[in-house]
Amino acid sequence: MSNIVIVESKNDAIFMKAMVEFLNCNIQIEPPICIDDYECLEGLNPKKLITTLKDLEADLQKRDIEKIGIVIDLDNYSESERLEWVSECIKDVFEAEILSSTKQFIDICTKLGTNAKLACYFTNVGGKGELETLLKEIKAKDSPYADCLDSWKTCLENQGKKISQKEFDKFWISNYIRFDTCSKKEQKQAGDKCSMSKFDYVMEHKKDIWDWDNPTLDDLKEFFKLFC
Repeated sequence: MSNIVIVESKNDAIFMKAMVEFLNCNIQIEPPICIDDYECLEGLNPKKLITTLKDLEADLQKRDIEKIGIVIDLDNYSESERLEWVSECIKDVFEAEILSSTKQFIDICTKLGTNAKLACYFTNVGGKGELETLLKEIKAKDSPYADCLDSWKTCLENQGKKISQKEFDKFWISNYIRFDTCSKKEQKQAGDKCSMSKFDYVMEHKKDIWDWDNPTLDDLKEFFKLFC
């Protein structure tokens, strides 16, 4: 029997794979719902999740899948709003109960009678946010370059300009990776080794820039342990 997890973006997939390896779980991370981060900036399109679930419905007839996970960003939604959104997408494809909470399995059934269990998790810190919000919270190195962006943000506000917390967190992580954690040698190839566009390199070669024992990750670990 196999277990799979569906994620929202390419970088989510890269991070979640690293978490699975850290926990030594037997889980396959499926291709992301969104093609890349840019397509996810305006929020998830339910058609994308429904299409992914329909592909999964076909796979259930051919693959011995026992448990399915869905991981998407909480962003600025409440947990109940996200649960309702995911439940509607699931019920469009499967016979299933309503999701009443995260980290809890429901039974799903295809039209041909194939059964599996499904649970979801929403990436967040303190009830809001996304992957970059989480990464910012679990940074493990000194971060003077990234931290000084707070003064830049204050300067913007004093000039009557605003940047959303979502975009600020993305910018903070980019600076943390680019300036606070890259060696001088790596910085000569910054585009390939010091950027979120090459997050796979970062997660393969520099896992130590994140604190994998940070309590902020406890909920996510609990979710993945459901599949171990």
